[in-house]
Amino acid sequence: MDLDVFVSAHRAEWDRLDALLRRQRRLNGAEVDELVSLYQRTATHLSLIQSAAPDPQLTGWLSQLVARARGAVTGTRRASWRDVTHFLTHSFPAAVYRARRWWVPTALLSTAVAVLLGWWIGTHPEVQAAIAAPTELRELTRPGGQYETYYSSHPAASFAAQVWTNNAWAAALCLVFGIFLGLPVIWILFLNMLNLGVGFGLMHSAGRLDVFLGLVLPHGLLELTAVFVAAGTGLRLGWTLVDPGPRTRRSALAEEGRAALAMAIGLALVLFVAGAIEGFVTPSGLPTWARIGIGVLAELAFLAYVFVVGRRAAHEGETGDLDAAERSATVPTAA
Repeated sequence: MDLDVFVSAHRAEWDRLDALLRRQRRLNGAEVDELVSLYQRTATHLSLIQSAAPDPQLTGWLSQLVARARGAVTGTRRASWRDVTHFLTHSFPAAVYRARRWWVPTALLSTAVAVLLGWWIGTHPEVQAAIAAPTELRELTRPGGQYETYYSSHPAASFAAQVWTNNAWAAALCLVFGIFLGLPVIWILFLNMLNLGVGFGLMHSAGRLDVFLGLVLPHGLLELTAVFVAAGTGLRLGWTLVDPGPRTRRSALAEEGRAALAMAIGLALVLFVAGAIEGFVTPSGLPTWARIGIGVLAELAFLAYVFVVGRRAAHEGETGDLDAAERSATVPTAA
């Protein structure tokens, strides 16, 4: 594309659109139709310039022009409770369901790694000795030791808030760092599984694995699932850089990035529930079977939410991305 020739051919249309927008409250019917037509053409011009001959100054001006025109054509849109309901019943579960081919294998492989690490640590005293001194290990694993008192060391409300913040931060890192080909995501996952494996192995070696599982499973099932979903989504975002499919790499990253942002908001809510369970249920005086049962019910409820509600929303065409009217204008790309 010869940019100078393209600008000369269409500059009058852009100026006309700008003039109509400046007096949009005083337009007659014919001028409103003209504004809509010019908006559609200018959006196409912007996409062509971005893909064929990007010019920062011209692209910036046209982007502002198209944004103003879109606001004039579609009207100012405000978030409402209907948007929140749609997000919770369609966008978020559909996004999690669509990412299942990434986060389900991630969950299975990560769990296997944690179990193998736990077995290795629990059956090799020399590995335990490298972790901490024998007296420190006994303090960690003894009845009333640090593994048990950890969950009741702070008031339940503040502990739940702290847990939620930490887990939401870990999930956000998985989503954000996915853009770096997913490599930091793998490292974050490994650190989480190593931490779990160390606890598993040390408590197993002390003959108190049942106590450890009774403390971890109530909140850990839902908490780890949320982390696995975030990690799988981050890995998918990284793979988009390698293989964007029929889309341009820019549009593919934009689409997957918007879905990942929505995923972060939804997972923050899921982790809030997990944090509440960890703060109020895990350290409670309920029997072990009751605490684990609450965790299992929360996990099953989330899986049903994803594979029933999310599956239905995905089959209806929901992707977790913004509505078409809220996205930047693009032109079709060949497969």
